Amino acid sequence: MQHIEKYSGDELAVACANAMWAEDRVAQNLKMKLDLISQGTAQISMPVSVDMINGHEICHGGYIFILADSSFAYACNSHNQFCVAQHCDISFLRTVKKNDTLTALASERVRQGRTGIYDITVTNQLLEIVAEFRGISRTIKGEFIPQQKKTSGE
Repeated sequence: MQHIEKYSGDELAVACANAMWAEDRVAQNLKMKLDLISQGTAQISMPVSVDMINGHEICHGGYIFILADSSFAYACNSHNQFCVAQHCDISFLRTVKKNDTLTALASERVRQGRTGIYDITVTNQLLEIVAEFRGISRTIKGEFIPQQKKTSGE
C-alpha cells in the first residue's frame, strides 16, 4: 500500500488514492511517489533514471508527460468518481537530465457536470519549471469507495 507522507486530512481523497495506487503498475514501475493528495489536488514525484534518457542525453518527454498525467489522474479521481482524460496537452520548457527528481503538482481549476479542468506544473529538484500540462477530465461510471445511498426515511 502507498504511504502518503503529507495530506490535507481529506480521508476520502486518501482512500481513493490508495485504491488507485494498488492497481497503478505504471507509477509503481517508474518509482513514483505520491507526496500529497486532497480533493482536486495531487503531487507526485519521480526520479529520472538512466533508462529514461533519449539520444540527446536528456529525459524523453514521454516520461515527463506520464508523470504529469499521473498527477492529473490522482487529482481528478480524488472525488470518488471514476475519471479519465478527455484531452490533455503539455509544453516542455526545460531539459531534464539523468538523476534529476521531478515533481508534478496538479490543481483543479474547475469541475462542472462531468468535466473538470486541471493545471499541472512539473518542476525539478531546483524548483525550476520544466513543463506545464493542462488536462480535461471526464467522469465515467464507477467509484473507488462505495457510498451508502440515503433511503426515503432518512
